[in-house]
Amino acid sequence: ATIKAAADQGLHVLALHVNHGLSRHADAWQQHAQAQCERWARRGGPVRFIAQRLEVGPAKGESIEAWARQQRYRVLRDLALQHGATLVLLAQHRRDQAETLILQALRGAGVAGLAGMPQAVVRDGVTWARPWLEVPREQIQDYVRRHRLVFVDDDSNDDVRFARNRLRHKVWPALTDAFP
Repeated sequence: ATIKAAADQGLHVLALHVNHGLSRHADAWQQHAQAQCERWARRGGPVRFIAQRLEVGPAKGESIEAWARQQRYRVLRDLALQHGATLVLLAQHRRDQAETLILQALRGAGVAGLAGMPQAVVRDGVTWARPWLEVPREQIQDYVRRHRLVFVDDDSNDDVRFARNRLRHKVWPALTDAFP
């Protein structure tokens, strides 16, 4: 949908991919994303795939989640600016926002943390926008099924050692059962 909208407006899409190198599947995921972008480009979509692999990992004792997030945003910003893009679209959806708010509350983040993720923010010369922030996850999943999109599911999302995953797998079902 984004590529078609870009084509209709005469815009070009840079599909930016950060390969964290944390999973044994990371290179295959990058290849999958690149192949998909190449298929869209062959069909006339104004899309170009650009990837960067991180060469260093988190320091001993450093949170993998925090390190990956910090590095991802740094690399996305750098790639966007290197290639003349000033708008980066992020894929967080409504449940991601709810999870963020709960995690921030549990950390005692205060008012700033409880504001959640902004719909859009300008930082370091880039506008970061989350067009799906109000969209339910189920609506996105329906779109993927309806259009038969092939996707990658990161198996680390099942690892409950990470706080967000514990929330998703252990707390979220109880919340949705109590508050459908």
